[in-house]
Amino acid sequence: MFLRTGKNLKYLYVDEIICSPIILEHFYKNSNINSVDFEPSYDISYDFTFKAIDGLVNILYKNSILTSLNIKSIKFGIKKMKILLEALDKNTVLKSLGFYGNLIDIEEGKILAKFLCKNTTLISLNISSNRLGSEGEKTLADALCKNTTLTALHLCSNNIGSEGGEILANALCNNKTLTFLNLSTNNLGSEGGKAIASALCKISTLKDLNVSCNNLESEGEKALASALCTNTTLTSLNLGNNKIGTEGGKALADALCNNTCSSLTYLNLEFNKLELNGGYALIEALCKNTTLKQLDILGNNLGGGEAIVFALCKNMTLTSFNLSSNRLGSEEGKIIAIALCKITTLTSLNLSDNKLGSEGGKALADALCMNSTLTFLNLFSNFLGSEGGKALADALCINTTLISLNIGNNKLGLGGGKALANALYKNSTLKDLNLNSNWIEYHDNNNHGSEDKIERQLLFVH
Repeated sequence: MFLRTGKNLKYLYVDEIICSPIILEHFYKNSNINSVDFEPSYDISYDFTFKAIDGLVNILYKNSILTSLNIKSIKFGIKKMKILLEALDKNTVLKSLGFYGNLIDIEEGKILAKFLCKNTTLISLNISSNRLGSEGEKTLADALCKNTTLTALHLCSNNIGSEGGEILANALCNNKTLTFLNLSTNNLGSEGGKAIASALCKISTLKDLNVSCNNLESEGEKALASALCTNTTLTSLNLGNNKIGTEGGKALADALCNNTCSSLTYLNLEFNKLELNGGYALIEALCKNTTLKQLDILGNNLGGGEAIVFALCKNMTLTSFNLSSNRLGSEEGKIIAIALCKITTLTSLNLSDNKLGSEGGKALADALCMNSTLTFLNLFSNFLGSEGGKALADALCINTTLISLNIGNNKLGLGGGKALANALYKNSTLKDLNLNSNWIEYHDNNNHGSEDKIERQLLFVH
């Protein structure tokens, strides 16, 4: 019924019901659906799997407007993979294809690579969480040298290793269309990192690269930092969780200071053990770099780094900064507050899971009274307490730019809750407020009106 009558339906998520002949019949007739996600439950039978793939094949042969198809958690096997890709070969409109968690191994990878060599319509392919390994990656790398349309490739979690990384790096030097590449969680190691870095020095099309969670360590990261001094097209780089350490952080800082590193606008360095020296070098580099807009250094143990946050005052280009989980205390909070009074570009600041305390919270609240650019502030789990909550409430009565505020898990208590409820009557710009786990309770049976007021204001702010 919904496929027959849903004239405005554009996206469809299905599981077992796709095997129904009625569903398939009306899917063919529906002229609006252009995106389908198929994710069966994990306890389905092989018989259902085969029927499901047959159903999908029929759709690909007959549907003329489907541009996006994602198939998750199905083990194809060689025979069914061939049948499915033959249908895809005949389809001339599909632009985005996802085979996520389908246990695709070396042999199936070879079939997929052969398909990519001659396909001229796909621009995005997601084959994350499969079992390609270095051998499967080799066949895909060969296909990348021949494919001329693919612009986005997701290879996350395929265990391609350093050998696969080196093979892929060589292919990147011959590919002229890829602009997005996700290689996260592939155990590339330092050697794989060096190979990718070498490729970055030669290619001019790649704009977005994710090599997080690859054990690159200091040597692999240093090679990538050096490549940034040569590459002028990469705009987004995710190096999160790679154990690059202080030395790796310093190397990146040097690259950011280099005038030729002019294209990078987003850098993710979360969970890299930068420590104080690495963090300070990076923030100091931002005083010279004028292109980086978004920096994520979550979880790098910067506690006690007043000099780090003080250096932030000198930067005038960052728009988004993530300092979450860095053991920052009240003193760092006060210095960040000073920075907020001076910086006119920052729109998003994440300080969650630190130890700013009520004093740090008060300082930030004072800054919000003067800052006119920040729209997103995350202070989740910072021990702000009732006094910090009251100070932020006072700030909300004055601030006219903040749209989203997260102050969950801060033990604001009833006093902080009341103050915030009253502030929300006066504030007309805040759209999103998170107050989870703050012990905001009201038990005065003789004053239900006040309780209703608090609940109404704190639960229905949009």
